[in-house]
Amino acid sequence: MKKHFLPVVLPAICVILSALIILSCIAQCRRAIDSEVVVFSSSADGDRLKRTKGNPFITDRDLPLPVITVDTAVRFQKIDGFGASFNEAGMICLNSLSRESKDSVLRMLFDKESGAGFSLMKSPIGACDFASAGPWYTYNEVSGDTAMNHFSIERDLRPDGLVTFIKEAMKYGEFQIESPMDFAPDWMYFGLKDGEKHIRPEYYSALAKYYSKYIQAYAGNGVTINYLNLFNEPDHPHYSNVTYQEIGHIIKDYVVPRFKADGISTRIQLGETCVRGEALEKFPAILSDPEIRNHIHAVTVHGYDWKDFAKLTEFHNKFPDIPVWMTEICYATMCCIPENGPAKVPVYEFSDGEFWGNMIMNDLKNYVSGWIYWNMILDQNGGPWLVSPEHGDPDNNPQHSVVIINRAAGKVTYTGLYYYLAHFSRFIRPGAYRINSSGGIDKLNFAAFRNTDGTIVLNVINNSDEIKCKIKWYNKMTTQKFKAHSITTIIWNQEDGL
Repeated sequence: MKKHFLPVVLPAICVILSALIILSCIAQCRRAIDSEVVVFSSSADGDRLKRTKGNPFITDRDLPLPVITVDTAVRFQKIDGFGASFNEAGMICLNSLSRESKDSVLRMLFDKESGAGFSLMKSPIGACDFASAGPWYTYNEVSGDTAMNHFSIERDLRPDGLVTFIKEAMKYGEFQIESPMDFAPDWMYFGLKDGEKHIRPEYYSALAKYYSKYIQAYAGNGVTINYLNLFNEPDHPHYSNVTYQEIGHIIKDYVVPRFKADGISTRIQLGETCVRGEALEKFPAILSDPEIRNHIHAVTVHGYDWKDFAKLTEFHNKFPDIPVWMTEICYATMCCIPENGPAKVPVYEFSDGEFWGNMIMNDLKNYVSGWIYWNMILDQNGGPWLVSPEHGDPDNNPQHSVVIINRAAGKVTYTGLYYYLAHFSRFIRPGAYRINSSGGIDKLNFAAFRNTDGTIVLNVINNSDEIKCKIKWYNKMTTQKFKAHSITTIIWNQEDGL
């Protein structure tokens, strides 16, 4: 028997060795792919998410160049995503296009391979200033119907409705949705004059049921609402006058018990403040109550201060375990134009994107985990908008959007905002962490991130003339030229530094 052993075993060993060699070659090929440096750029000279091959990392050496150092060992906040808002106005604009053009716009917004890959969206509860497919509405206009027997989302199911819009977008990407509310049904308030826009306490239970019905109705139509924000810009004369202290009471004693009874897992947020600084001013008193704090999964702010980014770091230092989202910002000629901002909206020039790119970057560097612009799509007039003065929605309210659709000509414009935002939303995916990056020079605004798949993403905004930099990572380096007035995304794989 022994004399037959080698002839039998040797072929098997050869097969095994061959397989191991093949697997090794595959691994080496895979590592070669991983080691590539990929660069995407959008710039004043015409680049639009242009992909090029970057210089490979080599052994570090001294060069007479500015240095950006990336350190994956130091990480900061987890990223939840980037995106914009669903409104009827946007769907009206989309429906003015051919089916082919409509699909192209949705792909450019939601496809993570060829488009912006939006992953975090806002969808208002009932009417807002761009609920433009009809008059002001809520889901229950029957006064005193505390049992919500007449609750209906019928309008949201129409061709221009929010559910229709969301389901169209779902064909091209995956995203989470946060939903705030400008106003509950009018009959729940003391009145609609300034100072009277407060929910009557006897309707708190009905309000909790209203939120529950909304979430269940959307789920029944194939749309998951991941986060609920009870009121948009509360404790403010423009919308509901409900104080944050009272919101905490409604959450703890009415919404949470209602959700538990109805088996709803939607997470609750606190905020939608007008400006960043309100997070420091108004949230700590509510969050100091552990019974409320345990139910808050994130706080949300709007950016209409235009500049107080450091306030968010101050808030983070007080509450490091609570994610902070920036959930609304836009140009609005009626009220919201920053210093040296545009005289007219919408803004077609690519150069405007630099302003928005720096805002996104500065928010992220101050611990923002999610970033949501206001209107995703509007028309050539910055509309259409809803007029309902008693609900804080005036006429002549043109605003700027991520995408502009000329409804008369059928022309689609992807704004500078679109491209700068896409450099974040497409390449920094949910679950990524911001990691440490330092150095550079004043004209460069940058931040680095590590995705869950191990890829490292360095986003660099060049606010001035063309410049070349050295990028240092562990004991390796590469060089990169940043075009004048551009945003550049550099991607490589974590494994190569190990």
